[in-house]
Amino acid sequence: MPSSSESSAVPESPARLAAWWREFLPARMAVDGKERIRVVLGAFVGLLVTGALCRFVLPHDPALPWLVAPIGASAVLVFGVPASPLAQPWAVVGGNVLSALVGILCGHAVGHEPWVAGVAVGLAIGVMFSLRCLHPPGGASALLVVLSGVSDFHFVVFPVLVNSLLLVAAGVAYNSATRRRYPHGQFRPMPAPAAAVPTARFSEADLDTVLARYNQVLDVSRDDLRSLLEQAEVQAYRRRMDEVRCEDIMSREVLTVEYGTPLQEAWALLRAHHIKALPVIDRARRIVGVVTLADFLKGADLDVHDGWAGRLRSLIRPTPNSHTDKAESVGQIMTRQVRVASRDRPISELVPMFAATGHHHIPIIDDERRLVGIITQSDMVAALCRSDQP
Repeated sequence: MPSSSESSAVPESPARLAAWWREFLPARMAVDGKERIRVVLGAFVGLLVTGALCRFVLPHDPALPWLVAPIGASAVLVFGVPASPLAQPWAVVGGNVLSALVGILCGHAVGHEPWVAGVAVGLAIGVMFSLRCLHPPGGASALLVVLSGVSDFHFVVFPVLVNSLLLVAAGVAYNSATRRRYPHGQFRPMPAPAAAVPTARFSEADLDTVLARYNQVLDVSRDDLRSLLEQAEVQAYRRRMDEVRCEDIMSREVLTVEYGTPLQEAWALLRAHHIKALPVIDRARRIVGVVTLADFLKGADLDVHDGWAGRLRSLIRPTPNSHTDKAESVGQIMTRQVRVASRDRPISELVPMFAATGHHHIPIIDDERRLVGIITQSDMVAALCRSDQP
């Protein structure tokens, strides 16, 4: 692995030089026009309200400005990236106020020479790190104070503190009205119970280890990062599932019966092959129904437990007489409403059929609605396990 110093050096080969220059190009913004308009209007409203209240409503020293430039940068964060740790209320208020205070203290200690600006900004960043309120506009607050020669500590209260509080209040109201969570919690949730099934391949400890190894400030909360990674895994899983079609996993050798197949023969097939259902087809191999173990139990009236074995044998055994009210063929007890799926259907669409409706088998048909295969729960489980492999 190349070190950070090696990766930042200007490469020599043309290909690497071109790749290095591409790193300076801006990345594509993954937000749509609606979100961009929301951010623009939010910054406009937030600064308008903050400026109007400070200028015309709240009492202040006329010698002091009623709105400071770093608040404009804070507005970009509060309304543009409200989920960022750098945009949270404590970061906005603490970062701006403490940095302005550091700038004034530096001015009192060593004067307002140009070189003091670097000292003030560096110390301000250190303070923000220590108090967990890292806020980029805070550096601008410290710089503004030093270069402007501000020495009055009232400047920290007004306009810096008041501006910051009003902007945060506007951010809470506007983001809530536009369905953006703000403040955006940065704390780790309580661990899930031990019996809970993990939804991701990585654990909380894995994420902590990777973040510690990265060892840089992330402009996204830890929980949002975890959520994005989990959603990416789910999306990748769905994509893999959508690439698998029913014909890829179906059993092609399907045991079938016809409408007139005797019950005894159908029952023998079910028991001999340890299956729960037999598709019922016509001469063109089109599905007309399905006969299941449940159909046999229903036909034998097994809701009454007394003598159920005898009633089942009576149902299956053919009647020697030519006239009888008892069901004799599969077509008389079969289920006529059958859920089927086309051979080119993604297996992801079959999951609700198995999970929600209690189906144990789905017949698969071709474009002419002829039976070409069947998918059972075991086929689906095997396919899901294969799709879950990295």
